[in-house]
Amino acid sequence: MHHLRLIKPDGRELSLYARHEMTMDMVAPSPSAEPMNGNPHMRWHPLRGEWVAYASHRQNRTFLPPPEYNPLAPTSDPAAPTEMPVGDYDVAVFENRFPTMTPLAHDAPELTVPTQPGTGACEVVVFSQDPHGTLGTLPVDHIALIIDVWADRTAQLGARSDIEYVMPFENRGTEVGVTLHHPHGQIYAFPFVPPLPARELSQQQAHWDAKGTGLLADHIAAERSQGVRMLYEGEHAVAFVPICARYIYEVWVAPIRPAASLCDLTEAERLDLARALKTVLLKYDGLWNRPFPYLMILHQAPTDGQAHPEAHVHLQFYSAFRSEGRLKYLAGCEMGAGTFTNDSIPEEKAAELQAVAVTLD
Repeated sequence: MHHLRLIKPDGRELSLYARHEMTMDMVAPSPSAEPMNGNPHMRWHPLRGEWVAYASHRQNRTFLPPPEYNPLAPTSDPAAPTEMPVGDYDVAVFENRFPTMTPLAHDAPELTVPTQPGTGACEVVVFSQDPHGTLGTLPVDHIALIIDVWADRTAQLGARSDIEYVMPFENRGTEVGVTLHHPHGQIYAFPFVPPLPARELSQQQAHWDAKGTGLLADHIAAERSQGVRMLYEGEHAVAFVPICARYIYEVWVAPIRPAASLCDLTEAERLDLARALKTVLLKYDGLWNRPFPYLMILHQAPTDGQAHPEAHVHLQFYSAFRSEGRLKYLAGCEMGAGTFTNDSIPEEKAAELQAVAVTLD
């Protein structure tokens, strides 16, 4: 992997990545030369015992731009309101111009609940310069590069003293709120471990303490043994519909070896993880021969400098569809109580996805 770091006119960092050597003459553009002026903060929710982020400046962010304006389209015009330079590179990462968290946050308001500045980081990861492609249509070695990029950003962001958890993710499809169609994801780097990963890590730690083995590693072994929900089984990685799926067509993708984070994976493991990831994405799109909306979240160990033998890096896919292809919206029981109801059986959905034939390049 080759990496080139540039600075945009507004002061934000732009990192370009490629599978080959890059020229050093590329210039980083930005929609405006004005520096970011948002000042997010966080407030403590006393009943839930968790932080809530407040970033009112995001009301001004790019939303459903006209087709002729794509801020992620590369251009050589220095006056064009774009984020991407023209050049021979594969993946671009830059700081979000409208971040929910930023190292520049300061002076949180004094309220009747605890507050703190909304420090952290929010980055955009542009998967490809092709505006018509998707993560799933990229070649396996390009997807492997994206996994390398996620690992590199985890290491870079996680080394900061104000960061405790790095979470790459992708929201795909207008059905889940995506406003830019260029293939891209994001990375949120939190000053704390968010509630859902924290809950998973707590369960993994309890299992490790009781049995001395990884909870997800044991779960993967059981899934492989039964085989009925498996979608991909390679030498180093697997993909399957979990037996406990909360969402219809929910899928987990993970290395077989219980590595704590992407940074701990070998080159061979990352490549096989890319094959597993591409398999799932092609099956999703082939299910009804239409783009499949989803949320893809990467869960890994905290970046607190401590060893986490209990943690097992993995991707979780949450579908926005019901089994008939209709949109799925969270109900009161799910949003209000946190108890999910699934209108299908995981084995049935696994069978549908298994029936979708895919070919990896």
